[in-house]
Amino acid sequence: MHKSRNRVIGLLLFISSFSCAPSMAQYWNRNTQLLPFRMVPALSKIEHIDLDKDGDPDVLKAMINDSIPIAWIDDDDDMQQNQTEGDTDSDCLLIDKNRDGIFAGPWDLSIDWCDTNLDGKADIQLVVNNAGTKVRNYYDWGADYMYVLDDDHDEIMHYIDWNKIMMQAWEHSGHSNFFKDYSGNSTFLKMHASSFRIGDLSYNWENPFIFYDTNKDGLTDWAIRLVDSPVFRDKSDSSKNGFDQQDKEIDVLFTKKIDYAALTWDLDHDNAPGNEFDFDMSLLFKGKGFDYSDQEHQLKHWKGLSDANYLLFDQRWRELDRLYYPARDTAYPLIFMRGDWQECRLVFDEDDDCNRWERVEFYEPKDLFKIGMEKGGLDNNKQADAAGDRGEFDMDNSGKGKLYIGGFDGKIHLYGAEWGAWRIDQLAYSYQGFGGNYERWGRERLQREPKSFATVKYSDANGNGFFDCVEYDLDGDSQFEQRVSLLELGLDDRVRLFHTDTASYDGYTKLFEAAADWNWKRANEALLVAKKLNINTSWYNFYKRPISLQQKYDFGYWLGFYIYQDIRYYAIAKGNHTLVKALDKAYYSGNWKSLSDK
Repeated sequence: MHKSRNRVIGLLLFISSFSCAPSMAQYWNRNTQLLPFRMVPALSKIEHIDLDKDGDPDVLKAMINDSIPIAWIDDDDDMQQNQTEGDTDSDCLLIDKNRDGIFAGPWDLSIDWCDTNLDGKADIQLVVNNAGTKVRNYYDWGADYMYVLDDDHDEIMHYIDWNKIMMQAWEHSGHSNFFKDYSGNSTFLKMHASSFRIGDLSYNWENPFIFYDTNKDGLTDWAIRLVDSPVFRDKSDSSKNGFDQQDKEIDVLFTKKIDYAALTWDLDHDNAPGNEFDFDMSLLFKGKGFDYSDQEHQLKHWKGLSDANYLLFDQRWRELDRLYYPARDTAYPLIFMRGDWQECRLVFDEDDDCNRWERVEFYEPKDLFKIGMEKGGLDNNKQADAAGDRGEFDMDNSGKGKLYIGGFDGKIHLYGAEWGAWRIDQLAYSYQGFGGNYERWGRERLQREPKSFATVKYSDANGNGFFDCVEYDLDGDSQFEQRVSLLELGLDDRVRLFHTDTASYDGYTKLFEAAADWNWKRANEALLVAKKLNINTSWYNFYKRPISLQQKYDFGYWLGFYIYQDIRYYAIAKGNHTLVKALDKAYYSGNWKSLSDK
């Protein structure tokens, strides 16, 4: 009897030891080599606070990682006494990262979720990642103020590395399956500044960045990035640019005008699992832009439990009732209908190696042959591909962003561009992938910068908006060894324009299909001419079997180009200058059939 009783008492003590254990327990995935997707559960110094005295907690305070204070604000009033964390549909999480006893202050991280339609799932997530108190007059790349709008209701929002307690929105699985929700239909608004440095929190810098899933496969087909470049406090004169001299906290004022608009497209429909982001072409408009202060969006159910706002160093983002940004269905027409743009640029990913979530990153109208980040060349932009892309520059926006398929090469070109250049990288040796400038997590531009590269330059000699001169530096010595003028050949450089102002995503993909078909048709006509001239083309059999739309475009161009150059070499070697001129005219007009009697 006593032995039985002792066994029961021992069992009860054993069980009770587990009920006391959590405060000492080590969470299984804390600082392992696995991805830290969730916050370590709060198991120590838990305190529930009932602000409205209704018998259930409204605030949960605790410690995570042994010593970091946190607070959950129960904005939807559904927290229970036995809970050790809030929920991620309508609650707010405050993390005092620097352990100074202040929430949502310098060096702190805060996350707020809001269920705007009351279906039990978050529709908006705000991440407030603050940096220090030092007065700044530029972007604070160590800080993030970022909304995520879950437009496709997939419930994927931001990615936080909970080992570092740091927002890492650019981490990804495989080439480009980003943990942050850039895929499908999604929208975010972002500024690189601490919340307490921003004047009006209802506006933003990237305002917005919109991702479109037109074919509804869960992947992004095209995207728009709109930017309101802010005014920063002048350190030498705090009264400049509309800043309140008494409010020394505010460094950033938004202009309420979009002065930068970038658009990007997956033209060949090859975004797929394992290749989630493969944009092919981007357009950029810069200038005076347009006012968007009438683009108002109400924040339903955002304000939450105001009685808990006393916890926050900066509580203004908890008190907002609206945001201002161009919406998903109005952003595109606003770019063309309201935009007062002073320049337009195009970039095309010719080697098809870009896996960035933003876009194909833009070349800059700088030196043709200098290479390297911020070295003054085409790839001066830290996020641009060192080689393999084609950039074109309309620096007075005379072409208004219109496009055309060049009759001389079957590629999509920017109407109105004064000049452009293509750094050839047939093997994607300088593989871009996600290469960029996110130094916080290690050097991301991992591509190899080639010591030399072939370059093709395009220019518009007669100023009618169409390229009429092509120059080639194929040996990479920075000297153009071949120059072809359409005008000197007696060819009309004008072709049909593609009007981007009214185009749909399907219109862009059809434009690319037309370019691919045009290249493939020309290549096959070139094969017939080569056969007639007894030119052996079996060397190029690899290019004769494309199995995708992108390959049809790429292989068609190269097959035609190789055959053209071989026949040209054959004609020059034979001293047949009549054939050389006829060949040049046939190739650059796209009319190989004109050689049938040569």
